[in-house]
Amino acid sequence: MKYTDLVFDLYGTLVDIHTEETDLVWEKTAFYFGFYGAGYTGPELKTSFEAALRRREAVAGQSYECFPDIPFEKIMAELFRRKGVEAHADDLGIHAAQLFRISSLDYIRLYPGALAALAKLRKAGYRLWLLSNAQAVFTAYELRLLGLGEQLDGIYLSSDYQCRKPDLRFYRALTEDRKLDVTKTLMIGNDRLTDIAGAKAAGMATLYLHTDLTPAAQAPADAKKAIGKTDGREYEFEGADWDQLAELILSIG
Repeated sequence: MKYTDLVFDLYGTLVDIHTEETDLVWEKTAFYFGFYGAGYTGPELKTSFEAALRRREAVAGQSYECFPDIPFEKIMAELFRRKGVEAHADDLGIHAAQLFRISSLDYIRLYPGALAALAKLRKAGYRLWLLSNAQAVFTAYELRLLGLGEQLDGIYLSSDYQCRKPDLRFYRALTEDRKLDVTKTLMIGNDRLTDIAGAKAAGMATLYLHTDLTPAAQAPADAKKAIGKTDGREYEFEGADWDQLAELILSIG
């Protein structure tokens, strides 16, 4: 096989999602804080959260790669403690983070054919990995909801490693842990600046998907780099038609 391992991004690659972190979401989350004696208004909670996040990122960003990812629930727990709520603050932080996510979520769904494509690729002998810039406190549960976890050989979420793509440390968390041969590894993602740039720096082949969740400033897929039209290690595809993508990936071995 030309590639033995396939590494997938999640949101915008396998999963279509829309969230809105509105003032109402912060207000509802502030109600939850108030239930446990931590008095915030919605605007106060948002401002406090953003300030705490900036402080933690400033410390973490002193390392050489400088793409930190701070666990959401740890900041929420800090905000409980700041109001004198010490008992079960860590658990309350987890629940507050999940409430915030659910309140902000308009929809979450697999792209058509994604689950069947993973099953087909795995049956063909590929090992399948997830490497996602994501918060484990809610993404782990979303994977369960969508039925994705059982199709993957391993799941790597950036908040667990406190660094995110394109940080090479995050890629190496996967490649060194699982002893992957990067020359036989294909990264599949929808963001040129995170998924694709980081994978190239890590020595992987890449498949860029231009989907509805790709950042607006990024160019569409280059037809000259379509699978079957290039013998290189950089492929591109327009959209997230996983019925077609599975067959194309199988065609390059």
